Amino acid sequence: MRIISFSLTILQLLLLSSFFSSIATSQDNFFKCLSSNNIGDDDLPKITYMQSNINYTNILQEYIRNGRFINTTNTPKPTLILTPFQESQVQAIVNCAKNVNLHLKIRSGGHDYEGLSYMCKAPFAILDMFNLRSIQVNMKDETAWVQAGSTLGELYHKIWENSKVHGFPSGVCPTVGVGGHISGGGYGTMIRKYGLSVDHVVDARIVVANGSILDRASMGEDLFWAIRGGGGASFGVVLSYKINLVPVPEIVTVFRVPRTLEQNAVDLVYRWQNIAPQLENELFIRVYIQTVNTTGNSKITLRTSFIAMYLGDSDKLVSIMNKKFPELGLKKEDCKEMSWIKSILFWGEFPDTAIESDLLSRKALVTSAFKMKSDYVKTPISRGDLGRIYQKLISSGNIWMAMNAYGGMMSEVADTETAFPHRVGNIYKIQYLTYWNETGPDSDKANIQSIRNFYDFMTPFVSKNPREAFLNYRDIDIGSTDNVGPNAYSEARVYGEKYFKGNFDRLVQVKTKVDPTNFFRNEQSIPVLIKN
Repeated sequence: MRIISFSLTILQLLLLSSFFSSIATSQDNFFKCLSSNNIGDDDLPKITYMQSNINYTNILQEYIRNGRFINTTNTPKPTLILTPFQESQVQAIVNCAKNVNLHLKIRSGGHDYEGLSYMCKAPFAILDMFNLRSIQVNMKDETAWVQAGSTLGELYHKIWENSKVHGFPSGVCPTVGVGGHISGGGYGTMIRKYGLSVDHVVDARIVVANGSILDRASMGEDLFWAIRGGGGASFGVVLSYKINLVPVPEIVTVFRVPRTLEQNAVDLVYRWQNIAPQLENELFIRVYIQTVNTTGNSKITLRTSFIAMYLGDSDKLVSIMNKKFPELGLKKEDCKEMSWIKSILFWGEFPDTAIESDLLSRKALVTSAFKMKSDYVKTPISRGDLGRIYQKLISSGNIWMAMNAYGGMMSEVADTETAFPHRVGNIYKIQYLTYWNETGPDSDKANIQSIRNFYDFMTPFVSKNPREAFLNYRDIDIGSTDNVGPNAYSEARVYGEKYFKGNFDRLVQVKTKVDPTNFFRNEQSIPVLIKN
């Protein structure tokens, strides 16, 4: 037995030696290819980081936003990190990676709930876009070209520098990367007035698998449709988007009104879900239900916050609320009038002393471990069932819910207009989230299982056939694929129909046309059709 064991060990060492030798050879060939594609010896060290590089770990972790994947030995690490400064360098990286069969993961900001843009079980490299962050605003035609590595905060700040009466309908977290946010749909507090980020994209530039750089005219309308809500990383490397800016008033109004169970929070949520989608398009109200007093021996209870964005002044807002949602008891002193750019700071939960330039910070606002999931609600949940949901939240201990009102513009755009399909028929979207600070296998497992249990509990109250999910709230639980073999398409359909509903098959057709070898892929990417 010892001889057999020893022999197996030698064989394993030989296999490992061959494996790592193959990786080293592939890297050498990759670097040679980059050099022959006009990336000189001076530029190469500036854009390539191997595991032996002193800055490798810092570069890797700089844009990991989920504490589950930071400083853990179980997190798969890339063999290379590539950080191009120029479009031509992205083009060369794609060409050379394909030549040497180097698997690329594309990362544009790191707000990737499951880490699919920077982790993989098989050997891989990260193409990190953070150096490609130019933003060019043109107020003559009220547009902007924004590169994929820019953050939402940088985009908002650049718009504000050029105009105090323009904005863009995108997310509330300023450190989110533009590339992933827009390509997955992109929504924010102006969703009911202006719809999604993708509804205002008029052009784009992308590097596809054959190494070509295409704009809207050269990529065609099918691919342009796909990268507006279908996720860019399935189809290529999105370099930049051209967006239409939207008008905003000089003064907007926000409020945050908390209510407890003793203050009839359940009744208020029941009322909110029935009227929020029918309110004026200028008014968006989010409901945020969170646990409080969860430490020590304190009793666990819930705080329900009604958080609003209104494109107008406080007098008009109070008048609307008193007429259509008087149960909340909104008073003028609950409201804060401010500029649109200041409302970004409010929604980002910056301190009252924050200034506009704070939006330029790329420092992570949250470093805790977390797990998130999503749902869509098409029929109001009954008062009794809401009460049971509240009790389940209390017993679960540390699960929060964010409920985002739809209606308005979201009910006026067809599901097929862009790849993002969750529009008509939805009254609100739910985001479930749980955070924890003590990371480790046991803690991670317990917290993840807790939110899975709550998600299962919510099954009767949400969309069905399929149970829909939001792509930008990545959730590996709803399905994944290894991208190989005859089952890849059927595996992908499981999550694909939840993210894209009836748009999934069209996305597959586009993918098969532009990337037939499935070069751009991840565990939840769009598959290619395999001919029998």
